[in-house]
Amino acid sequence: MTPNKIDELLKHDVSWLTDSGPDGDIALSSRIRLARNIQGLPFPIAADPKQLEQVQTAAELALKKTATMGRKCLDFHMIDYSEIERQILLERRLVSSEFIKKDQHTSLIVKQDESCAVMINEEDHLRIQALCPGFQLLKVWEQIDRLDSELENLLPYVYDSQLGYLTSCPTNVGTGMRASVMLHLPGLVLSGQINAAIQGVNKLGIAVRGIFGEGTDNRGNLFQVSNQSTLGESETQIIERLNSIITQLIMHEKNCRSNLLENRKYFLLDHVGRSYGILRHAYTLSSEEALNSLSDIRIGVDMGMFNSVDLHTVNKLFLTINPAHLQKFAQKELSSQERDVFRAAFVREQLKNANPKA
Repeated sequence: MTPNKIDELLKHDVSWLTDSGPDGDIALSSRIRLARNIQGLPFPIAADPKQLEQVQTAAELALKKTATMGRKCLDFHMIDYSEIERQILLERRLVSSEFIKKDQHTSLIVKQDESCAVMINEEDHLRIQALCPGFQLLKVWEQIDRLDSELENLLPYVYDSQLGYLTSCPTNVGTGMRASVMLHLPGLVLSGQINAAIQGVNKLGIAVRGIFGEGTDNRGNLFQVSNQSTLGESETQIIERLNSIITQLIMHEKNCRSNLLENRKYFLLDHVGRSYGILRHAYTLSSEEALNSLSDIRIGVDMGMFNSVDLHTVNKLFLTINPAHLQKFAQKELSSQERDVFRAAFVREQLKNANPKA
């Protein structure tokens, strides 16, 4: 049964990497996570196995009764899955890096199109997540708010009239919400303005992290921009403030791209062309080099420098060049060196199919 559920996910492109989201040339995806806990049971860090099992059983039953998730959702009991399979779930942004290290009484419930997912017994009893392509936090909020309300009618949440939702980590108390947008910012990076932009955003109480969240770097010029505070503001106030800041970042990125094209055209063309050459002809590719080169190709596609390489292929490669996906496609475990060789061949083939005349 285990491989079938992973295979079911791999049959479809992830919903948050479609090519038609608002401001999709810069904003890859919008995501909101909510931390929730069930009354009468200790937080996971203090719970014993029996209590964790109670949470798991109650949460799974409730989720399957919701209209948002439905009976066709996929459920993953983490104890049944290998390290590579868990890593696939992480690479698809369905789970956290902390969650995949746990075994006992941890589950992931996923909507078939991967637009909604719930981790059970991560840091909190429930980590509810919704994702949409492009820059559309309000749409994501409507979706996750609906699921949260459905669950709250079935499960008694821990809630304080003054503090709001109580969570395992004090920094999540209040709304329990982390809203974020994944931005592709090569213009700011190439213009040398990214550090100043990040420092400015940080001063406004907004965090900037790498593609897989806290503690990860910004490979591929991908930055996850999210709220830091969860207490003292409503969900809509947090989203409005984040929307305003991200709108400014997107405008800043567009200006940098225009300036590069106008004032440093051949630098930009050479940068993109060299990366394309690496991807089309390299025989070994590390994850970092592949992501960085794909970032350059993506800005080239966005700015009309290619007439054959399409955005869909580039977006798909952002996901499929990751180690666990590659090993799944290879149908065996690969050493680091073997992955680099397989990745290069995989990318060459994908770009060849996207550009048959090249």
